[in-house]
Amino acid sequence: MRIAITGSSGQLGRALQAEFADEELLLIDLPEHDITNLTAIVDTVSRFRPDAIVHGAAITNVDGCESDPDLAYRVNVLGTRNMAAAAIETGARMAYVSTDYVFDGTRDDPYREWDDINPLSVYGRTKAVGERIVRQMVPRHYVARTAWLYHNGGRNFVETVIRLAEEREQLQMVTDELGSPTYAPDLAAALAALLRLPAYGTYHLTNAGVCSRFDWAQAILELAGIDSCELLPSENYVRAARVPKHARLLNFNGAEVGVTLRPWREALEVYFANR
Repeated sequence: MRIAITGSSGQLGRALQAEFADEELLLIDLPEHDITNLTAIVDTVSRFRPDAIVHGAAITNVDGCESDPDLAYRVNVLGTRNMAAAAIETGARMAYVSTDYVFDGTRDDPYREWDDINPLSVYGRTKAVGERIVRQMVPRHYVARTAWLYHNGGRNFVETVIRLAEEREQLQMVTDELGSPTYAPDLAAALAALLRLPAYGTYHLTNAGVCSRFDWAQAILELAGIDSCELLPSENYVRAARVPKHARLLNFNGAEVGVTLRPWREALEVYFANR
């Protein structure tokens, strides 16, 4: 299979490269490839003639999107439009990686794939528009919403918690923000499974189970063997962007076709085994 991967140097992009190691890949990322340049990116993808495009590139700095909404729109919306145009030009099926931030997180039960969205932030709104573009433009598409993504190497929530815990005697984490930490290799494997199926549509792909940011940090410190830092619960974290508090995603559609991800705690243990 010939697969084009956008955001190829990011956490998911690296996981996808490993997952598709035996396939022929076109790796799309800055500075060599700019998805906001319509003519150039469509030409590049057209020359490669992919069977599938996995579009993971995005501005994911949620607070940063609030301060520069034009950049967020240019990359997350127009960049997605451009990759959808490339999919149409080449006849490729397209997997678009979206987010739990398209929901407002105001309900107590998990969100299913068909529930109404209501993004609270610039980031969430641009990703929601990206979803709509892919559905309207690309007949053979997969919209895959995920959450709290992390991978070995580079900056991520896990390494940030460890670094702060090693620097401080106390560390605060919120207890009122719930989600599902998702290990990038597990998401990559789920996307690979979907690409083998003609089951087009919307999916919720996160590691199974739900926790708070506090619970996640507690598990991280335990697995890292750090007991010198006191972890304190908090509900007073102020940030530029409004984020969904209870954006729990239920994997209904994926489970129906046999695509599921293991529990988040098991995935975190694998992360530490590979660290």
